[in-house]
Amino acid sequence: MNLKFQFLIGAALTVPFVVCAEPIPDQFKQGGFAIGCQSYTFNRFTLFEAIDKTAEAGGKVIEFATGQKLSKEEPTVTWGHNASDEVIAKVQAKLKQHGIKAVNYGVVGGKDEVEWRKIFEFAKKLGLYGITTEDTGKLDIIEPLVKEFDIRVGIHDHPRQPNNPNYRVWDPYYILEVTKNRDPRIGACADTGHWQTSGLDPVYCIRVLKGRVISSHLKDKTDFGPAGHDVPYGTGVGRIGKVLDELKAQGFEGNISIEYEYNWEHSVPEVKQCVDFVRQHGR
Repeated sequence: MNLKFQFLIGAALTVPFVVCAEPIPDQFKQGGFAIGCQSYTFNRFTLFEAIDKTAEAGGKVIEFATGQKLSKEEPTVTWGHNASDEVIAKVQAKLKQHGIKAVNYGVVGGKDEVEWRKIFEFAKKLGLYGITTEDTGKLDIIEPLVKEFDIRVGIHDHPRQPNNPNYRVWDPYYILEVTKNRDPRIGACADTGHWQTSGLDPVYCIRVLKGRVISSHLKDKTDFGPAGHDVPYGTGVGRIGKVLDELKAQGFEGNISIEYEYNWEHSVPEVKQCVDFVRQHGR
C-alpha cells in the first residue's frame, strides 16, 4: 500500500514512591492490553476527578497530561514534572484508592537537558512505563536519559499541518527516520485519531512502525479528515479491532490511552464503551 495514497482519504500521603520503572503488570491489563485514559480526556475537570472518571469508565491505567489542576480542594496547584514530593504523594494515594496505575506522561517537552532530566526523575518517582513527547530535536539529550532511567519515550503525532512543512511527526515514515539507530526504547506514541485526521489508515501506520510502537493514544473517528470526531471504538472508520490485532501480533507491551476529544463534559459512558471494546476484543 502506498502511504501517499492514504493521504488522499481525507486526518494517602504515606504511599511510598516507586523507585524503578518496570513493565506494566498483567493485573492492570484487560483483553491483553493496559487500557485506560489520557487525563486530557477530562481536561474540563481536575486531575483527581480525571482519576475518578477513569475508574468509573473501567480503566486500570492512566496517562497524565501536563498542566491539569490537582483537585477541587487545591485548585491553584498544577500537576506536572515540577510537582513537589508532597503533591506526588497525594496523587499516588488517589491512584491507590482506585487501584489504578500511572503508566505514562505527556505530551511534554523540555527546554534543555536540565528540564529533561527533571521529567525523567518525575517519571521514575511515579514508576512510569513511558513518556510522550514531540520533542524530536532533542533526541540526543533524551536518548542517554532513556538508557539511564530505563523509561521509554514515544513520539506523538498531531495532525499534519499543510501550511507548516516543518511539522513532520504526523508521518510514520518520519518517526522511523528519526528513531533509526536509536535505542529501541524510543519510538512512536501512535495517535490513531490524528492519523485519521491526516487522512492516514491507522492499521497501515502501525505496520509501518513495527517494532517502534511504544504506546498509543487510541481513537476511533466518524470519518477521515478534519471533519471527523471521536466515537466509541468500533463505531467509526479507524478499524480499531484490526489495530489491536496488529499491535498484539507485534508483541506490543505499552499502554493504550483513550484520549476522547468529544462530548467533553459527559464522555464517561462513551469512554467506558471503548474500555469494554478492548476487553471483549481480547477474549
